Amino acid sequence: LGPNGAGKSTTLRMLYTALKPDGGQALVDGWDIVKETTAVKTNMGVLTHNAGVYERLTARENIAYFGRLNGMSNKELDFRIDELADMLEMTEFIDRRCKGFSQGQKTKTALARALVHKPKNIILDEPTNGLDVMATRGLRQVINNLKDVGHCVLFSSHIMQEVAVLCDEIVIIAHGVVAASGTPDEIRHSTGQDNLEDAFVQAIGTDEGLL
Repeated sequence: LGPNGAGKSTTLRMLYTALKPDGGQALVDGWDIVKETTAVKTNMGVLTHNAGVYERLTARENIAYFGRLNGMSNKELDFRIDELADMLEMTEFIDRRCKGFSQGQKTKTALARALVHKPKNIILDEPTNGLDVMATRGLRQVINNLKDVGHCVLFSSHIMQEVAVLCDEIVIIAHGVVAASGTPDEIRHSTGQDNLEDAFVQAIGTDEGLL
């Protein structure tokens, strides 16, 4: 959680090995993000900020392409894509070309791509950006479902309501450094505030960028 420009996306890009850190060390399930990138990526699904899709392909073809990159067979893909289409409510457009998709449809397709190989760890960079109210509610339910079945879900946001509803643990980033971390209750207690929004403002020292 943090205001725009705090370093949220940069942190996530390092964790999913798209950006090499200048120093320090980060581990994902014990794997070093610099020295053991293949192991990190194999066990991770990523939804990047404003994730694009291949518009000349159908949603199904987009998902299948990424599944094959992860070594999945056609039989595995057929079953998994149908499963994801049902879970993400994509059945009405799964076999349509992505050109002309709404932002919500694009996000669902990109999320299905990230989940196709059943990764243990999932990174979502501002996943509700650009979504309408109903699409946002649906995506939040998907995130809760993923958490309930044992996935580790790490996502970035600057939207307080989103964080309050979804998160077990929060890291507040401001100006590239960790300003506070812990459970919502721990953060409220450490800042001396009764609600998470006030705790956030207290932690970063300003209400700039707060939604």
